[in-house]
Amino acid sequence: MAKVELKKPVVDEIKNYAEKATSAVLVDYRGLTVEQDTILRKNLREAGVVYKVYKNTMLHLAFEGTDYAQLDSNLEGPTAVAFGMDDATAPARIIKEFAKTNPAIEFKAGVVEGTYYDADGMKTIADIPSREVLISRLLGSMQSPIANLARVLKQIAEKGDGAAAAE
Repeated sequence: MAKVELKKPVVDEIKNYAEKATSAVLVDYRGLTVEQDTILRKNLREAGVVYKVYKNTMLHLAFEGTDYAQLDSNLEGPTAVAFGMDDATAPARIIKEFAKTNPAIEFKAGVVEGTYYDADGMKTIADIPSREVLISRLLGSMQSPIANLARVLKQIAEKGDGAAAAE
């Protein structure tokens, strides 16, 4: 079998993930122990993130013609890729949190919803809360004034009832 035929299934697998993903984050995983890597993979999998190690040439071939082609300049040395399938910021968030106790892992770069970010940009992206958290904060801030108004109206009504009962 020719080398090209052996590479095609791997390239197709990467393309499949890339088509479905809202983000892709490249990391340098040198220095991680097997145990640390297992923990990271588990954390990412629980968040619906696909984390794989591929050869840089395979990633380059798969990313051609996509938004992820912007990552080509970062495809050097050991590279792992984390595809965010549902939550675009989840890979960056989880990796940044993991890196606090395992400094061996480092961001290389990433593409989030079509926009390229370098390593520092990915650290900033990692600080963005998940969509669910943002929605709950929005609803909480919308609900707060309504709850306060209801409380004030209730107090006014109670005072009005007390005044009517005194007469």
